[in-house]
Amino acid sequence: MMKAPRVLVIFALVFFIFFLVSAFLTDLDIMNSSPPSFLRLGLNTTIVAPHRKLLLTRQATIEEPTRIWGEKCTKSDIVINQGPTAPLPTGIPTYTVEVVNACVTGCEIYGIHFKCGWFSSAHLINPRIFKRLRYDDCLVNDGKPLVYGGTLSFQYANTFPYPLSVSSVACN
Repeated sequence: MMKAPRVLVIFALVFFIFFLVSAFLTDLDIMNSSPPSFLRLGLNTTIVAPHRKLLLTRQATIEEPTRIWGEKCTKSDIVINQGPTAPLPTGIPTYTVEVVNACVTGCEIYGIHFKCGWFSSAHLINPRIFKRLRYDDCLVNDGKPLVYGGTLSFQYANTFPYPLSVSSVACN
C-alpha cells in the first residue's frame, strides 16, 4: 500500500528533472533578460509572456522624416522614450514614457495618437496626459498642442512594457 505514493513521488521527480534539463538544453542563456528562444516569433518580434495578448516588444527603429514640400510636420517628429523605473510597493514594474516634439520646422503638434494595443496600468495616469480611447488608439495631451521642444511624461505600471508608437499627428 505504501509503494503507490512513493512511485508517484519518484515519477513526479523524474518528470520535473526531465523538463528542467530540456529547458536548459533548449536555451542555455536562461538567466538573460530576454525570453527563451522557443518563444521567439520573428526577426524583431518577441512574445514576452505566452498567456498575454498584444504585449509584443520590438526593437527600437528610428524613423527618418520624409517630408513633402510644404509639409509642416510628420509623425516621425514625435519621439517616444520609454524605460523602466522603480516598481510599485506591490512589486508591479513601472515604466516612464517621455513624449518629445522634435519638429525640425519648429511647429506645434496636436492631436497626437499612439498605437497602444489594450494599454492598461495598475497606476493611475492623468487622462489629460495619456488615455486609451479604444483598442490600439491612445490620445496624448488631451489632443492639445505640444510645443516645439516640449516634453510630456507619464508613468504606468504593468507586468510588461507596451510597445508605443505614433499613429497620427496634426500640426499648425
